[in-house]
Amino acid sequence: MKLLMLGGTEFVGRAITEDALTRGWEVTVFHRGHHTPPPGVKVLQGDRTAPGGPAALGAGEWDLVVDTWGGAPTAVRDSARLLRDRAGRYAYISSRSVYAYPAPAGLDEHGLLVGGSPDAGPTAYAEDKRGGELAALDAFADRALLARAGLILGPYENVGRLPWWLNRTARGGPVLAPGPRRLPIQYIDVRDLARWTLDAAEAGRSGAYNLVAPSGHATMGTLLEACAATTGGRAELRWTDPDRILAAGVEPWSDLPVWVPEGEAHDHIHRGDVSKALAAGLTCRPVEETVADTWAWLRTLGGAAPQRPDVPAKGISAEREAALLGL
Repeated sequence: MKLLMLGGTEFVGRAITEDALTRGWEVTVFHRGHHTPPPGVKVLQGDRTAPGGPAALGAGEWDLVVDTWGGAPTAVRDSARLLRDRAGRYAYISSRSVYAYPAPAGLDEHGLLVGGSPDAGPTAYAEDKRGGELAALDAFADRALLARAGLILGPYENVGRLPWWLNRTARGGPVLAPGPRRLPIQYIDVRDLARWTLDAAEAGRSGAYNLVAPSGHATMGTLLEACAATTGGRAELRWTDPDRILAAGVEPWSDLPVWVPEGEAHDHIHRGDVSKALAAGLTCRPVEETVADTWAWLRTLGGAAPQRPDVPAKGISAEREAALLGL
């Protein structure tokens, strides 16, 4: 297989690139030159947001294109149109954010979607991803695969969710653990996302798939206990009632990454139906493996994970945490 990876140097793109290389595929990475791609790939450079930016893609043929773009849909539109006669299939890494809020628990791929246009400039994340989907479908039709990923965790994370919890538990002491402990969470390890995407594309699958582990594959308890154990066992998880946390003005998802209390938002983020992807071969590794491998990677960086410049840093301050815990 000949893969053209649009991106390929960070988080999701890097995991897909590395998975393809382990299969012995011939991989071409098209990127802006901000980061070093994995060894063993052919490199093309360009900025899809600049005039003439995709020029390096003007020649060549590939069996598969994978695109992780999350900005203006016009970048996906222009790339897909440029490649539609020279590529077999187009896999677009989309997001479950394309479902109109609030998505009820158990929503499958037929749920109501946000508006979007392939011709739009940058708007909001959900609308940008939906516009990217439409751009891929417009150019590749039934040769387009839409991987609607939910929360993505694992090595190379540059969003700051799991790295924040790992660094926090590594510091030890009392840790604000948002309850209840049994609260189910729904996420996908970036490597499971990569493997499924390449398997599905190689098998000729098309259309939209919700791509996360089943709800309850992990809980806040199993996630944070894995973090505490992996980082040395010095953290004391203090499970705290969600009403008390919210009353203190703590923001779910951002101040306490991954966590969303039970209710409308939790149903939207952590309760989606993934039976279609499971039937199409999705397998998900244990949360303990995701946590341990992310910590091992993070330690190679001295604990300082890369942070996307367009994403605010996550995590509650030590002072606010201590105050809420009464320390």
